[in-house]
Amino acid sequence: VQLQAYGGGLVQAGGSLRLSCAASGRTFSSYVMAWFRQTAGKEREFVARISRSGGDTYYGDSVKGRFTISRDNAKNTVYLQMNNLKPEDTAVYFCAAPREVVSSTTWSDYTYWGQGTLVTVSS
Repeated sequence: VQLQAYGGGLVQAGGSLRLSCAASGRTFSSYVMAWFRQTAGKEREFVARISRSGGDTYYGDSVKGRFTISRDNAKNTVYLQMNNLKPEDTAVYFCAAPREVVSSTTWSDYTYWGQGTLVTVSS
């Protein structure tokens, strides 16, 4: 599966942004999907994960209560709604999918990656 993330940009602290990740192929609904983020010099940090049906979600502690992951299997797209953004949310955000069905928060368990989209939150 090929992934393309978009929707990043510059936003003030307290603002909102919605990221999208479009997937190619007809098997999108068979993949768990996740969002990670990365800043310079640091490992990719788990942000959120969603099950194949969209019925189950899981969030990293730093974004819980502020971010919402969702998916539309008919549109082959996964979303990340980010509210109450903070300067520490500034990062390049990546969407990802594992080759197999896994419930993982570890970036190395994910096989397919989008190109990343930059989110900058100003204070």
